[in-house]
Amino acid sequence: MPDDIIPVITIDGPSGSGKGTISSLVAQKLGWHLLDSGALYRLVALAAQRHSIATDNEEGLIPLAAHLDVEFKVNSSKDGLVVILEGENVTDDIRAEECSQMASQVAVIPSIRLALLDRQRAFLQPPGLVADGRDMGSVVFPEAQLKVFLTASQQIRADRRYKQLIKKGIDVNFAAILDYISERDTRDSRRSVSPLQAADNAVVIDTSDLGIDDVVIRVLELYSST
Repeated sequence: MPDDIIPVITIDGPSGSGKGTISSLVAQKLGWHLLDSGALYRLVALAAQRHSIATDNEEGLIPLAAHLDVEFKVNSSKDGLVVILEGENVTDDIRAEECSQMASQVAVIPSIRLALLDRQRAFLQPPGLVADGRDMGSVVFPEAQLKVFLTASQQIRADRRYKQLIKKGIDVNFAAILDYISERDTRDSRRSVSPLQAADNAVVIDTSDLGIDDVVIRVLELYSST
């Protein structure tokens, strides 16, 4: 690899495939920067709320998205990630249900997705970047040295999400989570801008029967062989 090329690993996949956890751990192991692209829409929504910009105000949202002041800090905490917006730790704030609902409104606006393209690419800084999302390898970083696409059955992904929420003390219904994941898969794969899809040269890893450490080791092995 030429000295002037900053390496990037893209880790894409549907909801519940484990890409967030795997990306954080891989970034920790390599000492690289991390981009949680899915969080960007929550961050745009939160920033819009704090700057009194309505989520249907496309004209106001575009510059906000393009110049979003955000930093993802990888650490050894239980989640492995701290999200900083405009100098403030908003890791918990972006997980609130209100923020989630606003983010879903923002994420369907094609111009916002386009505005975030350059912002996402700006995360590519030395010594390297691990980019987590749904179109990192296919759209945002098509020249990535390694592209990984994680997958798992909808049943397995719903079970993971169910256990995660129960552990947090949240009363949830498994059938409802399974329905949500099924609907999310359909919506993400059919959207007109940046649909969920594995890049042509991505390595597909089915995580249904793999532990977290197994997947991390596999990704690191794949990168070391590039």
